[in-house]
Amino acid sequence: MRIMTFNLRFENDRDGENSWAYRRELVVEIIARYRPHIVGTQEGRWSMLTYLAERLPGYVLHAPSRVIDDTCQYPTLFVSTEGLTVEDGGEFWLSKTPQMHRSLDWDSAFPRMMSWARVQDRRTGRRFWVSVTHLDHMGVEARRRQAEILAQWVRDRAGAHVVLGDFNDAPDSAVHRVLTDPGVGLSDTWVLLGRTDGPESHTHHGFTGVPQATRMDWILVSPHFRVQEAAIVRDSFQDRYPSDHFPYMADIHWASHA
Repeated sequence: MRIMTFNLRFENDRDGENSWAYRRELVVEIIARYRPHIVGTQEGRWSMLTYLAERLPGYVLHAPSRVIDDTCQYPTLFVSTEGLTVEDGGEFWLSKTPQMHRSLDWDSAFPRMMSWARVQDRRTGRRFWVSVTHLDHMGVEARRRQAEILAQWVRDRAGAHVVLGDFNDAPDSAVHRVLTDPGVGLSDTWVLLGRTDGPESHTHHGFTGVPQATRMDWILVSPHFRVQEAAIVRDSFQDRYPSDHFPYMADIHWASHA
């Protein structure tokens, strides 16, 4: 299975020639070109997500219990109908009151949430949990607390897991340590392949194509999976990039003992 995490950059007219109207076809092209089985997006407003869904006929836009609010930037799963079936799913806010729409706590600058699905791999009959999130970009305590909520959610659900998103933190951060703690059972796909972290692994680039900040976009998997390959997608189209983040993707397969 090919998994992709893709921060879309929200629709912001102040981005000028990099605003959504000029990039949206490029986002469709990236997904169509690499054909991931699951795409987890961040910063997508509802109108952006429905635009993609209309142009990606081989995918299910998974938003089963969503309160539609086009001011929100939703983490969202797009699941390929080729070999996969979504059996259940939901979403909740990463706060003390997770069922309260747009709730936020600690020092979080914005409300943050997680979307999840229970998916069957029809080729093997096996099932797994997949979840996508976008942690806060400002609040250090908020990011750690949000990661702790995610970690507990994984611990509470037996079986195979894939967790992906924009975690707005570095691979040596408390957030990464919380999520890859042995008690949680998740591992970073980049690290599992023996890749190192440096400027070339940074996934934010601010529409310049030059890596900045840190490797903040991760795909984490439970031991039920093995990682075949992983790549940061740096494609551009006539010097225009589909987003201010590079998408990150990993090819995974079931471990023999899973």
